[in-house]
Amino acid sequence: MNRLFVVNKPIFRSSNGYMGYIKRKYNTKKVGFSGTLDPFATGCLIVATGQYPKLFQYLKKTPKAYTATLWLGANSQSLDIENVDSIKEVAEVTINKIYQALESLKGELTYYPPKFSAKKINGKRAYQLAREGKEVELKQITSIIYELHLIHYNHPFIHFEATVSEGTYIRSLGAIIADKLGVDATLSSLRRDYEGKFSFDNEKPLNPLHYLNIPQNIYTGDDEYMELGKKLYIDYFETKEDGVYWIETENFFSVIEIVDEEIKYKLNRMEKYRDH
Repeated sequence: MNRLFVVNKPIFRSSNGYMGYIKRKYNTKKVGFSGTLDPFATGCLIVATGQYPKLFQYLKKTPKAYTATLWLGANSQSLDIENVDSIKEVAEVTINKIYQALESLKGELTYYPPKFSAKKINGKRAYQLAREGKEVELKQITSIIYELHLIHYNHPFIHFEATVSEGTYIRSLGAIIADKLGVDATLSSLRRDYEGKFSFDNEKPLNPLHYLNIPQNIYTGDDEYMELGKKLYIDYFETKEDGVYWIETENFFSVIEIVDEEIKYKLNRMEKYRDH
């Protein structure tokens, strides 16, 4: 069964672990997800079954929006409530100082990912090394912070919204906000509200062709050539410029790449979504 949908991941479940429940619920062995959510995080997680996990790299999944709570005075190696090792009372900060801190982080932001993250170091996940007490050295990454809004401040909790580029670590963003305010802090809650056009809607099945981040190309040749994966010729394409496109027949669609008028299949014979 081919299905693309959004689940509302519950708290304290790993994204990967939650897939066991999804497999049983939809009676399928082939399940994939895009964009790992930390165990303590909840919300929008894009899931696909059957052939559709192959489409993740071609989906429009940005910007991403999160709602988070920063707990002032709490300290955690993982920058979230799973590993809190100390809690101190800290003085209240002014609303203006919070506004200034948030405003200063908009735009391009270069920073280090959390040591407790799924980043790979020499083939091993950073969080595995961190849990083993080994030194974790991660390279800096750059994200785009499109919007950063204060929802409200109820000391010692700062509730904020962040709209960011793909691959942004909100735990690190929380730590940077804390540094700007001059206090220890950690995220006590995190919810992903949406990814591009993806948001939770009771796991309703979605037509992947409406969510692709690549343009359509019109193929005017014999459908059977495409469906059987035979060689395709540039003369039968409406758009002939180099690039990655999706093309369709009545029952199937494919992802192809044009390079110097040569056609290469990226994905072929993908069954089309049917609204039953």
